Amino acid sequence: MGDKISKEWKIDRQKCIKCGGCVSVCPFQALDLNKDELIRDKSKCTFCGICEKVCPVKAIKVHKS
Repeated sequence: MGDKISKEWKIDRQKCIKCGGCVSVCPFQALDLNKDELIRDKSKCTFCGICEKVCPVKAIKVHKS
């Protein structure tokens, strides 16, 4: 029996300053920024965590277990 991998991606919209850094580094083009919010394309996101690492205000949390 294999263990199920739990994946979670969260954005704290109160912290997000909409700088676009996460959008520019995503290798899967899973993030987009419009004037109101950061949008993640769930079909493209692989939970790699690069966006979390570049966020200057720590607004993104990626968790895999």
